[in-house]
Amino acid sequence: MEPTHLFELVIGMFVAIIVLHYAAHRLGLPPSVALLAGGAALAFAPGLPTIEVDPELVLVIFLPPLLMDGAWYIALGRLRRHMIGIASLAIGAVFFTCAVVAVVTHLLFPALPWAACAALGAIVSPPDAVSARAVLQRVRLPRRLQILLEGESLLNDASGLVLFRFAIAAGVTGAFSASEAMGSFFLLAIGGALVGIAVGTTWVLLARRLGDEYLIIAATILISWASYLLGEFLHVSGVIATVTTGLIAGWYQHTVFTAATRMRGTSFWTVLVFLMEAAVFILIGLSLRGVVERGGSLDVMAVTMGGPILAILLALTAARFAWVFGSDYLIRIGNALGIKRYTPVGARGALVLSWAGVRGVVTLALALSVPEGFPGRDFILVTSFAVILGTVLIQGTTLGKVIAWAQLSEPPSEKPRFSMSQAEAAMAQAQFVTVKARAYDENGQLIHPQLLDKYRRRAVTSVDYAERTEHYTPMLHAHFDVILEAVVTGRSELLRLHRAGEIDDETLHELERDLDLEELSALAAKA
Repeated sequence: MEPTHLFELVIGMFVAIIVLHYAAHRLGLPPSVALLAGGAALAFAPGLPTIEVDPELVLVIFLPPLLMDGAWYIALGRLRRHMIGIASLAIGAVFFTCAVVAVVTHLLFPALPWAACAALGAIVSPPDAVSARAVLQRVRLPRRLQILLEGESLLNDASGLVLFRFAIAAGVTGAFSASEAMGSFFLLAIGGALVGIAVGTTWVLLARRLGDEYLIIAATILISWASYLLGEFLHVSGVIATVTTGLIAGWYQHTVFTAATRMRGTSFWTVLVFLMEAAVFILIGLSLRGVVERGGSLDVMAVTMGGPILAILLALTAARFAWVFGSDYLIRIGNALGIKRYTPVGARGALVLSWAGVRGVVTLALALSVPEGFPGRDFILVTSFAVILGTVLIQGTTLGKVIAWAQLSEPPSEKPRFSMSQAEAAMAQAQFVTVKARAYDENGQLIHPQLLDKYRRRAVTSVDYAERTEHYTPMLHAHFDVILEAVVTGRSELLRLHRAGEIDDETLHELERDLDLEELSALAAKA
């Protein structure tokens, strides 16, 4: 394909992303479903070439920044508190699902070597970080379930990759050791964590010395790929390295970034991640044509592979249900025996966790990387794609309804000590103390009376609001509605002055920025 044609296809893909996202919004569909379906439709569009996805390139381009984004914003305190539950899902559930799928596949195809069955299990066992983000962004969950699913999506790819590599090696050499695979996983994870710590620490030191916000933003974007590539180069887990780097950077960015760096960087990063997430689902859909060509046709695949594929899809879904409900039941038994350290999520919470296992780009990339001549390669590829379609189209579209039916509530132990209004009051009190100390000169003369009065009133009213939030909320919304109307009026007047030639472009941009900040502040206060 000519480079210019490739560039045209990339631009066309971005246009399709905008159109499909808008269509999903209008139709009330999850964007991931619309993008996947749209990509599948484009795959068979007349005149378009067959899209051949390079699995290694896809993982290197898309996985590091998306993992970094998830680690950057994750609640680190809750992550530490629920690490046992996250490890149970990210390691235990992946290994268990892999084993179940391998057994079911071998029962369906006794002639297929165990290594090929294990390879299929490893490919379809880890729920995908990108797919999980696409689903979780549209739903509201209690904090504990949210952190369990977010933490699982960050770490389980490492488990699946280790299992996959051992299964492929076993298919080539004829030898497989489960204990060796488990030991290798922990060594790779520790090595990846050390790489992530090194890269994250280097970023903190570098960001504090660069002094230029655009250089800091560029360096921040690059560290996701730097940590992943360095981890893979050193033959440790690039996934764990990237996640560790993201955790460190996300923790220190509050003290490293200036306000301007944070606002500009967040805006750029958000758009980048949006395009990359959407492109992943488009590429999955575009890969359908190649899968169908390998399987013969949709009719042939439905007749020859439909039954076994459905059985495997049911098996991996049942395996996740069994692991989640079984783990919750063991916690209940422990509580009955006096072990109160862990609290069960309950049957409805376990149902939500079980139903949230959506597969995506990692499954596709691993399936495409199965070497030519590997036993059962075509069946593995078709089954993997069917699992992605099935989980995205079924679980991805119904998870919101399952959560609504479950009517989950936030347990008191998961609620923070301070509400947002209480935290705002504490912040206002600290600010008032600083302003009060600087409001007088060295002779005790008041030199900033208006500033002192402003922060005194803010400190008093914020405490009052924190104590009677429900009483003040309607009035507060009305207050900020007036501010938003004033912003609209001010913006109209500013544009009128500019169009009439009364002010220059520099003045327009400067005052427009002030209005933008005022509008964003009012919108955030109303949320």
